[in-house]
Amino acid sequence: MSLCKKLTADSLRVEIYETRRAMGDAAGAAAAAHLRALLAEKDEVNVIFAAAPSQNEMVEALIAAPDIDWSRVNAFHMDEYIGLSADAPQGFGNFLDNCLFSKVPFKAVYRIDCSASDAAAECARYTALLKQYPTDLVCLGIGENGHIAFNDPGFAFFDDPEVVKVVKLDEVCRMQQVHDGCFTSLDEVPTHALTLTVPTLANAPHLVCTVPAPTKREAVAKTVLGPITEDVPATVMRRHTDCVMFCDRDSGADLL
Repeated sequence: MSLCKKLTADSLRVEIYETRRAMGDAAGAAAAAHLRALLAEKDEVNVIFAAAPSQNEMVEALIAAPDIDWSRVNAFHMDEYIGLSADAPQGFGNFLDNCLFSKVPFKAVYRIDCSASDAAAECARYTALLKQYPTDLVCLGIGENGHIAFNDPGFAFFDDPEVVKVVKLDEVCRMQQVHDGCFTSLDEVPTHALTLTVPTLANAPHLVCTVPAPTKREAVAKTVLGPITEDVPATVMRRHTDCVMFCDRDSGADLL
């Protein structure tokens, strides 16, 4: 798969691939292997997915992977804007509908409601679902500011007591949505969102992290080479006992 380099940072394993496609194929294969192993042990498996163009190649590889009984897999997503219409294409649930949820026969798909009028009530509803269906696997990425989900620097707490919370999005995070082509200008990007908190994601037993593109180069370097700190939320992965971060040559340039 055109593997360039493997390395470790504390407990985090990092694999860097020559191309974005090779990275996605490797990450998708890793997620598929986790699902097969979990389904061999459990009647149902619960997976949280990130919604971002950075995940496209991984998702495509995962969908194409053989021997996964999707009828025993429950799907969740990790964040959602506040204030969009229910059918807004930028809504993360709608994004995942188009690229994943509609592509394989999940047992159930549990969406965060981007049009919910009561954000606190929506947090409580999704918290109850996550407690009812404990997470087995998280497929995530990291942001240009080092965030995971919408836990931006200043709002990311490794010991957060909440499961799901409302956050104000910082400008770097919002601008990333423009860079990704989801919005045409910063003014269109919502200022607040619901997010699963850092421990909600990091306490899952298995993490597959997919991080392509030159726009993520600095975030990858800080995640792997810098101190473990809430100022770079993705560094929490270095404490995880089973997390692999898959990069392409662009995002992993400073590690080569």
